[in-house]
Amino acid sequence: MDKQILPQKVKKVIAGPKRIQKLIEKVADQILKNHPFLEKVTLIGIQTGGAPFANRLKNLLFEKTGVEVPIGYLDITLYRDDWTRITNYPEVKRTEISFSIEDRIIILVDDVIYTGRTVRAALDALIDIGRPKKIELAVLVDRGGREFPIEPNYVGIRVKNIGFHEYVSVYFKELHGIDKICLETSE
Repeated sequence: MDKQILPQKVKKVIAGPKRIQKLIEKVADQILKNHPFLEKVTLIGIQTGGAPFANRLKNLLFEKTGVEVPIGYLDITLYRDDWTRITNYPEVKRTEISFSIEDRIIILVDDVIYTGRTVRAALDALIDIGRPKKIELAVLVDRGGREFPIEPNYVGIRVKNIGFHEYVSVYFKELHGIDKICLETSE
């Protein structure tokens, strides 16, 4: 079952607002190490958790370089291979990409990577929109447990030894009124 359906119990707070800021700065620095001039770099946040993370990355990259990186938001709901397991009535959000992704370096941004299914769906959705030069992946949290051979290029924190009934949830103040990363359980 999907974690959105199960009631969650906080087991441990992994990071609060200050640590989250440091983790986002770490990811921004990793991006700048590979793309110091941000030439052709574009951020695409996966709806929902990737959107605030992408916005914060964009702002940090601007603060550090003065370069305004294009940003877009991608809904992958109907591209998921498991949406019918989650609900019969999926909540489709908006894809907002107001520029061509042709020949761009896309940095796909999400809050947590687990099985890789969300990223696989995002890749399918992006390819339907256009043909980027390259696609890279930035995540705030890598919790391991891949079902697909997908690895992030940029990672804020790796959380290990998570049980089957445990989940990492990222709460952004833009969506939840608070910044925190929690290890939660459905048991």
